[in-house]
Amino acid sequence: MQTRRRKFYGWGHEGDAASPGEVREFERAWTRLLGVEHFEPVAFPTVEEVVIAPPRIAIPPSLAGICTSEKYERLYHTYGAGTVDVALALRREFRNPPDVVAYPKTEQDVFDLFDWCGRNSYAIVPYGGGTSVVGGVNPPAYDRYRGVVTIDMQHFDKVLEVDERSQSARIQAGVLGPALEAQLKPTGLTLRFFLQAWEFSSLGGWIATRAAGHFATAYTQIDDHVQSMRVLTPSGVVESKRFPVSGAGPNPDRLFLGSEGALGIISEAWVRLHRRPRHRATMTVRFTDYERAVEATRVLAQSGLNPSNARLVEREEAQYTGSSDGSYDILVLGFESADHPVEPWLARALEICADHGGTWSKETVADGDQASQSWRDKFLRGPHLREYAIARGVMRETMETAITWDRFAALHEHVKRETHRAIREVTGRPGSVTCRFTHIYPDGPAPYFTWFAYGDKSRLPEQFSAIKRIAEQAMVDAGGTVTHHHALGRDHRPWYDKERPELFCTVLKGAKATLDPRQLLNPGVLFDPS
Repeated sequence: MQTRRRKFYGWGHEGDAASPGEVREFERAWTRLLGVEHFEPVAFPTVEEVVIAPPRIAIPPSLAGICTSEKYERLYHTYGAGTVDVALALRREFRNPPDVVAYPKTEQDVFDLFDWCGRNSYAIVPYGGGTSVVGGVNPPAYDRYRGVVTIDMQHFDKVLEVDERSQSARIQAGVLGPALEAQLKPTGLTLRFFLQAWEFSSLGGWIATRAAGHFATAYTQIDDHVQSMRVLTPSGVVESKRFPVSGAGPNPDRLFLGSEGALGIISEAWVRLHRRPRHRATMTVRFTDYERAVEATRVLAQSGLNPSNARLVEREEAQYTGSSDGSYDILVLGFESADHPVEPWLARALEICADHGGTWSKETVADGDQASQSWRDKFLRGPHLREYAIARGVMRETMETAITWDRFAALHEHVKRETHRAIREVTGRPGSVTCRFTHIYPDGPAPYFTWFAYGDKSRLPEQFSAIKRIAEQAMVDAGGTVTHHHALGRDHRPWYDKERPELFCTVLKGAKATLDPRQLLNPGVLFDPS
């Protein structure tokens, strides 16, 4: 039911492929990182060669216009975009596809699906763009359900109303990033929420997973943009009122932010917008001492300057992306405004960097911009290369957390040491582990660890999961949250179970019992069905 079909085993549309030159470039980088001289990729799968179980569900005539059991649709909606998802797809393993994929066009369609699934004990997986890397859209496997229906919200794709005076808009939840911005462009306003998965992820998905976007400070998470929302549940509609702010008791939006479709399906939301920036200033600052670079970033985070971009990238990662020769770390700085020139803000930020050993020069301003652009291009291109890496036995994972400044150094050292150890123990060879800051706050950074390892293609999902368990545990043991913006899904549940207060889980289960009494919606992402 897509106008242009997406790959069912990887990132992007069918027909989109990395060029031979691009693949060779990344193979050379993987050789430098992992010491592997030659790669023998497995072939990408075709729909025809994959064998899946027949659907357990017969679509009733009343829903035939919005439901399908077509093979491609079931394959495409089996997995998200995580490493294990892609590795299993390349192994041609689709053991638990949804039985039916529904494409509702109206809210009444959604309620009709709720009623049908409730009468027949079918689990429901809400689906936005399918970019979850933590098992958030994978059909659950519980014996209590007689089948699984994935509800794809792609037809809910309109900007319904724009309040230019208040700089906000009412937007349907199924709209993907590019279509959202294209519809806002004539107004001169923008949500300006550019996460790595922006191209294929939806507004509803951002809200349901508490995603983090373009801004490194101030407006970091989608929470900061949500004004109100409308949520469809098996028990009815929950629609919050639209205010700039309210002190009237617990905020109902907070119940659904991060609920990952377990409490309801977001239909639409009012979100805060920005005027499109007209003034920009950027610089890439070099540091030869990582500890001083971290300290400069802390002072910057606490300065009130609020740069739109302030990403500290370790030298190993900067070298991998072509932004450094490997002898220095980089701090990618950026300021932007729709109202006024921002060079004075950049100048003050550079003074802070200079106080901590940062260097740059006017003669290398262009080089600095190129370094920033090189890093950004590699960052955004990364998901498109995932299936190429996995096909060659290269595992790549990112783990993001948040921690207070006083505990960062210990976390940084512990996570890198334990992840290196895990890679060697599981694969028998060394790997690569790097860190960058994606977002910074006055009280702490959001460290984002990236690790590479070369594994056995026949055992890649199992090897990956073993390394990830050790690395995630190290991150939590050192005091970090299990996730800053990747969400919980089913992969991060074990650590979330320990992070949240137990009594709060009881409160969530009470909300679930009220909103979704048959426990149909995305079972397993917040807690197991009772």
